[in-house]
Amino acid sequence: MKKYLFALVVLLSACLTLEAQPPRVPESIVFAGETIRFDRSDLYERMDRELLTFTYMHTTSILMLKRSDRIFKIVVPILRRYGVPEDLKYLMVIESNLDPQAVSPAGAAGLWQFMSAAGKEYGLEVNSNVDERYHIEKATIAACRYLKRSYARFGDWMSVAASYNAGPAAIASRMDAQQEKKAADLWLLNETSRYMFRMLAAKMMFEDPTAFGFNVPEEDRYPVMQVKEVVDVSEPIPDLVAFAKEHGVSYAQLRRANLWLRESKLNNNSHRSYEIIIPKETGCP
Repeated sequence: MKKYLFALVVLLSACLTLEAQPPRVPESIVFAGETIRFDRSDLYERMDRELLTFTYMHTTSILMLKRSDRIFKIVVPILRRYGVPEDLKYLMVIESNLDPQAVSPAGAAGLWQFMSAAGKEYGLEVNSNVDERYHIEKATIAACRYLKRSYARFGDWMSVAASYNAGPAAIASRMDAQQEKKAADLWLLNETSRYMFRMLAAKMMFEDPTAFGFNVPEEDRYPVMQVKEVVDVSEPIPDLVAFAKEHGVSYAQLRRANLWLRESKLNNNSHRSYEIIIPKETGCP
């Protein structure tokens, strides 16, 4: 029976692949107010590759579309408040696939995939008990600070994206060595070279999923978490299970709503004040 089910899955996957057709590379795309043209063969092919990738990674693309409302409705207002173009949300898409619990093999964590040292540099608390790289609002504020600092250095959002992947010093060094002013014109490691165009492909897919063969109606997208109350805490909490029960939710619900809590207790060794979200259970979308 398992053999036949597997064959059916393979057949259905093949049918989906045959039906899906990636969109053609456009003449240009406006990203963060800058016009990116694909009028050189190298730029065209790099963009074409990423459009193909987004079209045929069905599960990941559909999951990202389903998660988008939940994440973007929190992140976009913060980007606007800090003067970062809304299109930079697509950098977060390619960093984490909009999974707030994402962890890379190198140890980068959260939606914006901060390494521990970088997270601390930009104001996040990162330790075994509290890790604010998983705090959507605080990590987004940290990302805004990074992005604006990088833009002040490069003056080009594509170069900012490349620096987010490879590091500002590495991009600046290659610009000097290759006598170029924009990262898109550099010879880079394949990962960084693809990174910038993957971000552009993400923008195209989220703006027009049907062009990639995806149809995820609004009602099928995951809703924003509803909040019952926010509890201000300035003292240690020795037992978060008991704390959750006191506030009428399960420990699992509490942890899902506060991913930055990394243990079953809050030590508060830094003597700070924290806001702990008590979620309101809602129905399916």
